[in-house]
Order: sequence, then C-alpha cells, then structure tokens
Amino acid sequence: MPITHRRTCHICEANCGVIVTAEGPDILSIKGDPDNAMSRGHICPKGTAIADLQNDPDRLRRPMKRMGEDWQEISWDQAFAEIGEKTRDIMARDPASTALYVGNPNAHSYGNVLTSGDLKKALRTKNVFSASTVDQMPHHVANIRLYGHSGFWAVPDIDRTQTMIILGGNPMASNGSVWTVPDFRNRVKDLQARGGELIVIDPRRSETAKIADRHIFVRPGSDAFLLIALLKTMKALGLPAAADYVRNVDALWDALEPFDVADCLARANVTAEDVHHLATRMLSGPAALYGRMGASTQSFGTLTTWLVAVANIVSGQLDREGGLLCGAPVVDLLHLFGPGSIGKHHSRVSGHREVLGEFPSSAMAEEMETPGEGQIKALFVVAGNPVLSTPNGTRLDKALAGLDLMVSVDMYLNATSRRAHYILPPAGPLEKDHYGLFLLPIAIRSFAKYSPPLFEKDDETLADWEILRGLAGAITGRPVEGQTPREMLDQMMRAGPFGVSLDEVEAHPSGMDFGPLTAGKLPDRLKTPDKTIDIAPDEFVGDLTRLAAELDQVADTRLRLIGRRHVRSNNSWLHNSARLVKGPDRCTLLIHPDDARARNLGDGGMAEVSSRSGSVQLKVEVTDDMMPGTVSIPHGWGHSLPGIRMAVAQAHAGVSLNDLTDETAMDPLSGNAALSGVPVEVRGIA
Repeated sequence: MPITHRRTCHICEANCGVIVTAEGPDILSIKGDPDNAMSRGHICPKGTAIADLQNDPDRLRRPMKRMGEDWQEISWDQAFAEIGEKTRDIMARDPASTALYVGNPNAHSYGNVLTSGDLKKALRTKNVFSASTVDQMPHHVANIRLYGHSGFWAVPDIDRTQTMIILGGNPMASNGSVWTVPDFRNRVKDLQARGGELIVIDPRRSETAKIADRHIFVRPGSDAFLLIALLKTMKALGLPAAADYVRNVDALWDALEPFDVADCLARANVTAEDVHHLATRMLSGPAALYGRMGASTQSFGTLTTWLVAVANIVSGQLDREGGLLCGAPVVDLLHLFGPGSIGKHHSRVSGHREVLGEFPSSAMAEEMETPGEGQIKALFVVAGNPVLSTPNGTRLDKALAGLDLMVSVDMYLNATSRRAHYILPPAGPLEKDHYGLFLLPIAIRSFAKYSPPLFEKDDETLADWEILRGLAGAITGRPVEGQTPREMLDQMMRAGPFGVSLDEVEAHPSGMDFGPLTAGKLPDRLKTPDKTIDIAPDEFVGDLTRLAAELDQVADTRLRLIGRRHVRSNNSWLHNSARLVKGPDRCTLLIHPDDARARNLGDGGMAEVSSRSGSVQLKVEVTDDMMPGTVSIPHGWGHSLPGIRMAVAQAHAGVSLNDLTDETAMDPLSGNAALSGVPVEVRGIA
C-alpha cells in the first residue's frame, strides 16, 4: 500500500518542501508540497533526484577498507578499532599531525553540525579545513566585523521589495545561497507584477540575468571598484541620515576619497549610466543589494562583501521592510554559538590566520607535503570532495596519496575518497531525519520544518552523526556520551524566540509558518559590545590600499575564467543521477564570439584551457551570454580519475575547473580561494 511522506529536500539551500510517495522500498514519486509556506509547491530537478541517491547501486552501504588498489568490505567494529588504533599511533608520534576537512553537505545535516565537534575534540587538532573557504568565508568575516557575530545575516526581503539587485549570484540555479529563497522565479514574477525591478550584475548572462529587467556585465574580480563607484554616486545624489547605531561614517568616506569614479568604472568595465541607475534605485527603495559567489570567491572577496553591506546600510535599506531584514528563526544560532574567531592561531607553513577555527582549504596540500613537526599525516574527510572542489585539485590529489591514514565519511567512492584507507558510508538520505539548522535562520520567512526518516535503516547502517561519534570514541578509547542530535534540537527550539518543542513542529508535516520577517530588529539584535555597527573597520579600510594598487597595474590581456552552476547539479555529488546529467553536455567552455574568432574556435570544437596550475581540454560553446574577455567552466565535474565507482558520473565525467584554479591566490582577510577571474590561455585543438 503506497504511503506519502512530507519532508524537506536536503540537497541545496532552498529547503523546498516535497511529498514522497513510496511503496515498500520503492519510491513512486517526489513532488512539491503545495502546503509548504516557504516553497509553495515549487520543486527543482534536484528534489526528484533524492530517489536516485537513496537507491543508487553505486552508493556504498558498508565500511570499506583499501588493500592496495582493491577494496574490501569490513564490519563497523573492525573499521572503528583499526582507525582508532592507527590514529592514536600517529598522534603519539606527533600530536599536531591530524587534520579534519568538512564538506558542503554537512551544512545540510543538523546531526553532523551538532556532533562534528566530538571528532575534532578527539583529534585534538587545529588543522581544520572546510568548503567554507571555497565558498562563503568573506561573509563570515564581514558579519563579525560589522555585526559582532559570524552567523548574523540580513537577507533580502524579496517578497516586498521594489528593487532586487544581484551581484555575482544565480538564484535561478541555486534558489538562493546564504539566502534561503525557494520558488525564486515566481517571486521575481510577483516583484515585476507590482512594478518592481530585478537587476543582475554578472560577467555572464546567467539564467537569473535572462529573467531580469536589466543585466550589467562586470569584469571578474572588479566588483569592489563597481561598488565604490556606486557608493560615491549615491553620496553625490544625497544619502539619508545614518541610523543612530551606525558609527564611523565619516571615516568611510575619507577612506573612499582617493578613488576616482571614472577610474573605478573603467576598471569594472561598467558605464556611468548603469551605476547612476543602480544608485537611484537603491536610494528610492525599498531595495536590496545581494552579493554572492562571484562577489565573495575572489582576491577581494571580503572587501566586496563589506562594500555590499555598506551600500545597503548608507542607503537606508538595512532593517527595512523590502530591504534587508534580520532573521527571526525558531532556532536562533546567535544565542547558541559564539561569535566566531579570527586570527587565534596561524597555519604552520604559510602563516595563514584561522577564521572560525579553520585554515584555508587552499593550504591543505602544502601542510601535507612540507616535512617537520605538525606535518599532516592523518586526514578525516566528512562528506567532502576537495580534489574536485578546492584549488589545484591535481596537487591535492598527489598530497593525499602520501598520507599515513585517510578516512572518508562518504556515500561514494569518488575523486577524493579513492585515496582513503577507509570509507565509512552513512545511511541513505531517506533513512535520516532532517532540520535546516543553518538554513532556516537565513530564510525569507520565520519557518520551521522537521522531517523524520521515511525508511528505517537496518542494523548494519549508521547515520552520519553516529559515525562521527563512533570515530571519536574509537580515537579516545571511550564512548562519546551525551544527548542525541534530536534531543539537542528540541532543547534549542524550546529556548528559541517562539518557544516551540520539536514534537509541536513535527506535528505539522508541511512545516510551521510564523510569518514574514519584520523590521525594527536593530540595534537589539547586534552582537557588538556597544550595539553599534562600525561601518569602517580598520582592517577593511586598510585593504583598500591593496585595491587601489590594482589601478596602477597594467591590465592583463589574458582571458579571465569564472565558474558556473546549473539547476540540475550541485557541486560534485549529483552527477551519478542519470536523470540529472542526461541531455546536452553541460561541462563546456563558454566563450564570447569575438574571443572565439580571435582564437579560431568554432562552436562544438575542442579547446585547451591552461593556467599556472594546469590545463584541461573540453568542448567549446560560443555564446554572447559571456562578457568579452571572460570564459566559463562549471565547477564540480572531472570524474575521470581511476578507481572511482560512479558509473553514470564516469560516463559524463567532464573536466575539473579546479585543475585550473590557483591554490596560492586567495583573499587574505578570509583565506577564501580566489576562484573567480583566474587568468587563462585558450587555444583550439584537433
């Protein structure tokens, strides 16, 4: 007899509600939940692929041990015992030689969030890396310096704004990123129906740009210049009085004084008319300026993220209905976790400062390669594929091969876990419960949704959090005691602003909706000691000197490489779904017709793309969607390394963007990799 199960899609940040119909172990359908107040029945192709993940014959079901080039299935008891013994032996020789890498899917697993600290504590390591430093760390640094907490987010109130400006983001593919906004397309339709305007600023005419009222090309990596021009243009037009809780406004304008608007526009390759239009829309309001991946994953990522915030603040759009609003989450992380640290310690080889207890992922390889005390000898990777997701994956892959011990908590034998000595696979996605612990606090509504498991896992299957605690216990020699993640989640809900219990939330299968976000949260919600925003932090003002030096440099004539994402993909871990990868080849080089002609490239031909880090060969797609001088390759592909057991992904392998990105190029303030605007050479090949 078929049963229906309402849950949250866990794959991306949209947190869409879905209805799964199953009969026994067979999944008959996955559809959008029309009763979910957040997603309103919307579902993207990724949601339907949950069935593929659950039933994938290539998904690992039992612990695996590598014996030379072969893999052997072993028991959990054997896996934990051997890993624990080997880790203790390595730590006895050098206590500082262990490391932990945490991948993107952990942000979608509240159980992992609440128990990964157990593993880190057992390893006694400062060598912590994560996907955050190839994604969003500039946001956290800006949040700490401006608002006093890394988890303080003010999100665009898209449902009530009149102007939505998107810089380097593509919500048509992502449904938001560090902004939970499902059903984005229909929300834009509503915006346009009430006379509002969507403006997209991007080096590519992305899927989001194609539905926008105005698209503005910008040269990759020059967003900070564009934002300075915007700020100075708004100031010339007349700014509203700053809120009482905003200080150091004069210091801000003093710091921007040396920048000439015309020079900034030339560097960004943006017209004065476009910037004037942006300025008038921001000042008339309500308006929201949102910057994302293209803005943060560059060498001036933190500076750009700060200037985005400044533009919203000085134009009066922060804490305004229709502007940017602070969340009112059922689980309020600002009251549960500390503000986050910057610079408490530094990496061994290059002296990178930690941010939120992490070093740049770009520095992993050098920490494994460089001899001496503290050289990484044991690495634990939790739901991550850094060979494909971090800069110069080729170098990292070679470094992983030299480890004494590598353990991957992963459902696949992929480009990274193939180097592991042990792979510990968690339960399937429909065998686990779900709550958007990190994502609901950045949602456009105050909303709570808990999803229990649909299927019971068998006795030889463990959830992710059980594996993490099992590893911690095996390493320390004593079981980890404490509450289950579900028990902790219930306590956090009860302590939150709405005071509901987990049982109450679970009793609403489509979620509990507490309404739209509201204005008037500031300054009370600020976590700075004096409840003010220092709009010109010394560190950010100081980095303007580095930016100004760019204006004196001769422009590099090489093509600039950017990434891209697609609605039918999510980083590197959905490419084993046949329904998602079917159709035309998506791992192509997008190039403008003028640039293609200059290199004698034709549509459908092959090209070699080379950078300081390496080279790749792939099919050419000639399109005027690209800004001249810019090329694009999607990230997350490159499943062609030997030993990978992902049949569909191997058949649609593509190439890895991160064979071209540079591990030495990063934003010094956050340690985030500079993935956008990589200089490359392109030539045609037979």
